[in-house]
Amino acid sequence: MIAHEAGQGRPLVLMHGFELDHRSMLPLESSLADSSWRRIYLDLPWTEQAVPGPVASAQDVADGVVNELRDRLGDEPFAIIGHSFGGMVARHVAHAMRGQVLGLATLGAVFTADHRKRVLPAREVISAALPDQAADDDFLEIAVIQTPGTLAAFNEFVLPGLRGTDQQVTGRIAADYALRREPEAAHPEPFEAPSLHIFGRQDHVTGYEDGLALRDHYVRGTFAVLDAAGHHLYMERPAAVSVLMDDWLTSARAHAPALPR
Repeated sequence: MIAHEAGQGRPLVLMHGFELDHRSMLPLESSLADSSWRRIYLDLPWTEQAVPGPVASAQDVADGVVNELRDRLGDEPFAIIGHSFGGMVARHVAHAMRGQVLGLATLGAVFTADHRKRVLPAREVISAALPDQAADDDFLEIAVIQTPGTLAAFNEFVLPGLRGTDQQVTGRIAADYALRREPEAAHPEPFEAPSLHIFGRQDHVTGYEDGLALRDHYVRGTFAVLDAAGHHLYMERPAAVSVLMDDWLTSARAHAPALPR
């Protein structure tokens, strides 16, 4: 499940979205490479490198991540970041392992599993600056900023995971996409570790209203809705995301006990 590691220091776990792989999170390296964190990128069960297993639901994925982190990290404190479906799983991990979680960050996270119940903005493209036929439908259907730069990032970091997805695995999970209980309901005590929740104003996949509704639960939480940003907001607004990430990591580092000498 651990696909890539970089850096040294406290563990920082990164989880990608549905039908993608760890490469979709690598654009964050530009803002994390100089941090004092050991970045641990996970590959979830449908990816090319995943070991086939009986994963049949979102809950199976979430439980598998908890077990993996307990096996690999023991009781070592860590922070966690998740995008989209990975954000839903990260919320589960952060609550289930609350005693050792230094911080939680979500990017365009799933807060309402049932697509029909999500509060979503209308589909909108803010910038379209590509020649005709320059991009395929996978990019055009999701991108809010359609420029050569965002297309290049999509082709390098997102498309390989899409092409390598095991559709049988994602089909089973899609049929049982919700966790048994929402993490905030299963663990209703206020979440006191520093948290960061970034949304795209034009994200028509997961939206932002459902996440904002939980702001009182995350008592050390920063909530940001970025304009001119869709579901892949950290590729469309990298500078803004980097500033917010740096601030959150500073808070999470301060929340940590001192490393042993």
